[in-house]
Amino acid sequence: MKPQPIISHLVAVYSIFCLAGLGCCSATRLTVLDVLQGIQREEQQGYGPIFEEQPIDTVYPEESPDGRVSMNCRARGIPTPTYKWQRNNWEMDITLTKGHHNMVGGNLEINNPEKSVDEGTYICLATNIHGTIRSREATLNFGYLYPFTPEKRYEVKVPEGVGAVILCDPPPHYPDDLSYRWVLNDFPEFITLDKRRFVSQANGNLYIAKVEASDKGNYSCFVTSNSITKSVFSSFIPLIPQPDRTTTKGYLPDIRVKFKDTYALQGQNVTLECFALGNPVPEIRWTKYLDPMVATADVSLSGAVLRIFNIQFEDEGIYECEAENHRGKDKHSAKVYVQAYPEWVEHINDTERDIGSEFHWHCVAAGKPLPTIRWLKNGLPYWKGELRFASLKFDDSGMYQCIAENTHGIIYSNAELKVIVLAPTFELNPMKKEVLAARGGQAIIECKPRAAPRPKLTWSRGTELLRNSTRIRIWYDGSLEIINVTVADGGNYTCFVENNKGKANSSSTLIITAATRIVLAPTNVDVIVGQNATMQCLASHDPSLDLTFIWTLNGYPIDVDKENDHYERTIMIKDNGELIVKDAQLRHAGRYTCVAQTIVDNATASADLVVRGPPGPPGGIKIGDIRNTSVVLTWSRGTENHSPISNYTIQSRTFLSEYWKNAKTVPPVVEGNAESARVIDLTPWMEYEFRIMATNILGTGEPSIPSQKIRTDESPPIVIPSEVGGGGGSNRELTITWVPLPREYHFGNDFGYVIAFKSFDQNDWKKVTVTQSDVGRYIHKDESMPPSSKYQVKVRAFNNRGNGPFSLPVIIYSAEDAPTERPRHVNIKVRSSTEATVSWQHISNPSLTGYQIRYWSVHEKEIAANKVQVSNKNVSVRLENLKPDTQYHVDVAAFNSAGIGPTSSTLVFTTEKAPPRQKPNITGAVRYGSKFLITWDHVRSQSNESSVKGYKVLYRPQGQYNGTLYVTGKHYIEVPAPVKNQYVVEVRAHSEGGDGEVAQVLIPGTIYLISRSRDWSIT
Repeated sequence: MKPQPIISHLVAVYSIFCLAGLGCCSATRLTVLDVLQGIQREEQQGYGPIFEEQPIDTVYPEESPDGRVSMNCRARGIPTPTYKWQRNNWEMDITLTKGHHNMVGGNLEINNPEKSVDEGTYICLATNIHGTIRSREATLNFGYLYPFTPEKRYEVKVPEGVGAVILCDPPPHYPDDLSYRWVLNDFPEFITLDKRRFVSQANGNLYIAKVEASDKGNYSCFVTSNSITKSVFSSFIPLIPQPDRTTTKGYLPDIRVKFKDTYALQGQNVTLECFALGNPVPEIRWTKYLDPMVATADVSLSGAVLRIFNIQFEDEGIYECEAENHRGKDKHSAKVYVQAYPEWVEHINDTERDIGSEFHWHCVAAGKPLPTIRWLKNGLPYWKGELRFASLKFDDSGMYQCIAENTHGIIYSNAELKVIVLAPTFELNPMKKEVLAARGGQAIIECKPRAAPRPKLTWSRGTELLRNSTRIRIWYDGSLEIINVTVADGGNYTCFVENNKGKANSSSTLIITAATRIVLAPTNVDVIVGQNATMQCLASHDPSLDLTFIWTLNGYPIDVDKENDHYERTIMIKDNGELIVKDAQLRHAGRYTCVAQTIVDNATASADLVVRGPPGPPGGIKIGDIRNTSVVLTWSRGTENHSPISNYTIQSRTFLSEYWKNAKTVPPVVEGNAESARVIDLTPWMEYEFRIMATNILGTGEPSIPSQKIRTDESPPIVIPSEVGGGGGSNRELTITWVPLPREYHFGNDFGYVIAFKSFDQNDWKKVTVTQSDVGRYIHKDESMPPSSKYQVKVRAFNNRGNGPFSLPVIIYSAEDAPTERPRHVNIKVRSSTEATVSWQHISNPSLTGYQIRYWSVHEKEIAANKVQVSNKNVSVRLENLKPDTQYHVDVAAFNSAGIGPTSSTLVFTTEKAPPRQKPNITGAVRYGSKFLITWDHVRSQSNESSVKGYKVLYRPQGQYNGTLYVTGKHYIEVPAPVKNQYVVEVRAHSEGGDGEVAQVLIPGTIYLISRSRDWSIT
């Protein structure tokens, strides 16, 4: 039980006794007050509950195997708080649902949760003798994602070149935080999103801007609930593209994914989707109406998604997406509203106030919409709006909660209000024993005792009672102020305080000191950037006190130690505060004030430092009269920095470079009194930004902030495509090539190329259009075109404003015919188990590029044949990495740029068996005289290995790979004895299938005999 009702009861009993005349004496009064204050002191030793953990919104999966939910609540306080829970504003009696509900500390545990019983809003209440606080509201909901219906979905037939939308239609679910992907034919083959295909995360639908034959297949919508980590598939939906020649010319963009008016909270990330069907596939562009696009915006998924990170109030506005192809445009726009969750501007804190005092508890919150304020006391509704107490009572003590609420959420601020009663005392805040004051200055003697209710206060000097006068004033908080202090004001001052609970007093001695004065003040200084300036300052003061100097610039203190690159103090001369400004910069100009101060008083003197330098940056750049090669800039003058501006320099920058370049202007020299100029010789249809720098006789100043980016108007292209040429290719083809023009030479939208060509027996040029700006190749097919015919070709660029000039005509040749002659006299020589040589007779044909050799084993299909190509100078080729003891097919064909000719007759060959895998077993290495005799056992071949024809012996110095190679049919050999160093002898079996594994022995230059193979250095 809280003490407040007890205190009120005792006060009432005491009052009844007094009214009845039953011993209402001072002794009785003090005894009751002692009881009251004793109870209050006991209560003040602790504090009310403070939440350390509060319940949070929880989604419990209906299919969860856990079978338990915990709503957490923890608070600290003295004494330790107790806890209660409410569900849907009804108090829960845990004892009646034991087993289903358990309390662990303040946590509420729900076993085997049931939606009909447990879903709802939960609140935790923490209580001790100081009061009750109420937690934020937390919801418990049950999450689910049901399977798709098993019904078969109808096939979708769409003409090729036309857009398609395949509906997902997700099943019932909670919460609405689904993510979508689409499976093509088999899981987990998810379709790849690109410029042509898009999956909306708003509804899950699959959008295909232009259907192609490769889109044929079975599609399934794959839905994932992130809250309950569950995924489901839809039935497969067949998509069948239908060939349709009528759509080859394309169609206008049609925006099908449209974002709606969106409400976002400040600081959130916002996602807007926009996707269009169209042929060709439309380009998606995003803009913000009447404003530049926000800096934190990011466009992804080929333009279909605009994400705004950490959105702010200034990002609110109308956003527009535009889909465009060469057939036309489509637009969509909607507004993004930025609002805000409540946040505290001023929240409440634990507070002690005197009984009977007036109290206004400030609680202010910001948000959009503006939050409303309401109050709880001890967990119960108490007030709305501002909370004011005209005269605090004991019953006003308790735990208060200020609640700020708008449509987006609720925030709580908790604090304890303690109403106290106390006789005056100086124990917690005693008066100073001595107070110093300077002659002619001001003296303030503080008197701030602890007392409740507020005490009556009087001052005396010695035996003289002090009252307010022209020189003396007693403040509301009890402090005594004396102005124009004289030596006669020194002495002892006493403060007397009294309330209805008692009396107290305390004293201070006022000591008068000499005043501090500036005797040598700083004077105004005028310097140029980079020069030094000296600001003098000399002061007198009371000799019993320490003197310090502080300098300020425009009212802000200067940290000489931190800024020692530009400031220096003279400390060698007593009472001298001289300041040296080194290497003065424009930022150092201003009003310098010297402050000479002691612990008692201070004196100040000021002077101005003028720093002359290059001009400051111009401001307010605006761009107007935008044309294809020029714009007009206007600006406002920056600071001259005490030297007139002589001229301006205008610079420009494009996306092509990070560096700024000086721009040409009209007039060529922009005078210092100008505030506008025309920038000329710009590139049409190019995005520019500009900046301006001002110059005076002292130099060029810092550049202005870059202007907003603009795009110059469009214009017909004037640059001629370079390196026009071509030739070659496949049969009946004319290949024309050129170097695509860089983006800066497009000069407009819908950029492309016009290709003109004619044979020498034709009068009229044939022209075709290439609409891809980055393409530098065109192939013209004509079955009637004779091979190796001479053509004239030329190329020019175009855009939506017109055509550029043609390049000079160049001569190229149409493609040759593919070879018609078969290679003859094809021979094959098997060299080993893994190699064979193919040779043939040369074909006399000047247009021949080379030969192609195909080979494949009997276990492989001809379509998977290996291919080797050689130049027309070769008439043989070595095939390597073949399989041992395997039959192969091989043929040869000639080829040129037009294609591959007919193949020779197919030949068959079989590789040799593999060489023996067994190493020779070296049995001896004996020196006699100047020779070594090396012996080994014969190697016996397995049935699947080639027969041994002999042995190869390599005699080489140790550490080198070259040496003398011997071939023998015997199982021994003589080699020279080394004169010095060591030699290695390598022995391997030789067969038709190649060489076998190597055995080796190390022979030294000294005589010794190896009696057993295990004693030799043999591998």
